[in-house]
Amino acid sequence: MAQQPSRSALARAFAASLSGTALEWYDFAIYSSAAALVFGHLFFPSGDSLTETLTAFSTYAVGYVSRPLGGMVFGRLGDVIGRKRVLVITLLITGVATFLIGVLPTHDHIGVTAGILLVLLRFAQGVGLGGEWGGAVLLSSEFGDPKRRGFWASAAQVGPPAGTLLANGVLAILTGLLSTEQFLSWGWRVAFLLSAVLVLFGLWIRVKLEETPVFKAIEEQGDRPEAPIREVFSTQTRPLVAAILCRVCPDVLYALFAVFTLTYTTKVLMLPQSWALTSIMIGSAVQLFLIPLAGALSDTWGRRRTYAVATVCAVAWPFAFFPLAEQRSLFLLVLGVVGGLVIHSFLYGPQAAFISEQFAPRLRYTGSSLAYTIAGVIGGAVAPLLFTWLFAKFGSWLAIAAYLAVTGVVTLAGVRLGRDPEDAEAEDRELATR
Repeated sequence: MAQQPSRSALARAFAASLSGTALEWYDFAIYSSAAALVFGHLFFPSGDSLTETLTAFSTYAVGYVSRPLGGMVFGRLGDVIGRKRVLVITLLITGVATFLIGVLPTHDHIGVTAGILLVLLRFAQGVGLGGEWGGAVLLSSEFGDPKRRGFWASAAQVGPPAGTLLANGVLAILTGLLSTEQFLSWGWRVAFLLSAVLVLFGLWIRVKLEETPVFKAIEEQGDRPEAPIREVFSTQTRPLVAAILCRVCPDVLYALFAVFTLTYTTKVLMLPQSWALTSIMIGSAVQLFLIPLAGALSDTWGRRRTYAVATVCAVAWPFAFFPLAEQRSLFLLVLGVVGGLVIHSFLYGPQAAFISEQFAPRLRYTGSSLAYTIAGVIGGAVAPLLFTWLFAKFGSWLAIAAYLAVTGVVTLAGVRLGRDPEDAEAEDRELATR
């Protein structure tokens, strides 16, 4: 039987899960913000700002489309060779790709080749992140008490708002200190080049970690799967479908408030770019505290109940947000964005635990990674592109609200299909006592 971890080991695992995903999401968020603000003009110039933005957002989607590849490759490895080793590799892939974007020549220098290289590096970012999430969730949750899985697994969920906060903070400083010409010329590159320092810090933390107790127990019992991808698709169909569907609405909601808001406020409402960045930064800061709280709440109030109530709120909030934003007030814009990210917190906090507990321990990395990455393609990948297209087509935010409502129905179906935490807790206890 695997030895139970000490409190210091629990704290290290929580910190490694949080910091690693924060660093990877810094890389991912820098790209998202740059796609909304500068990439269209620099890499896909057409003379029409809307067309440039649509093209830039299509490259944003590439990072989601490539995630399933990372989920399949690294999810399988995580169930076969262990969580820790895979997480070191995924961090390196995303970090190197982000650094190279920072030194990439633009369209003015090498023509269409610039756009092609940008898409390839974005693809690599997605592969790294696709293999990262499932392992980061298990890293913290498999060290912790199964009865508090919601709280422990939320460590990985704090990473995205932390990374987004850091990324938008860096962009806000750069845009505040530099002129528009300086930012377009070289300032945006600084944010990407800083990822080298952040990745080194993340590697330092992860290399010092031990393997999770759950994987050690599986290894000791000789129960590692030989073909985990095949097993997930053949024996875990309902859990996989439930886990995929439950992610769709949260992904679309996050894309609305953390990505599309930048375009909507600056190019539709003609508000200062700093207003949108400030709103997202404040909302992300609030999420740092609310996501673990939401995870802990799901441990006591119920994972499915917490998720369902938050989904209903997510569907309703755009009907408040857009009228608030149209008042062109900084305070009301902040209120609208923060409200959306607060609701997202109560979806995102329980999400990691809900997804991972759908699968048997020996298939958790593969199953969780596949669900996370496939759902990302359905939800988050196309969301900014669809938001932009829907607004251009109908000239109203009501079309965007209707789209979000449809994703809410999809997510509620996933919550209904999913199993309760007690089943996963029983499996963990049985594994530990064999």
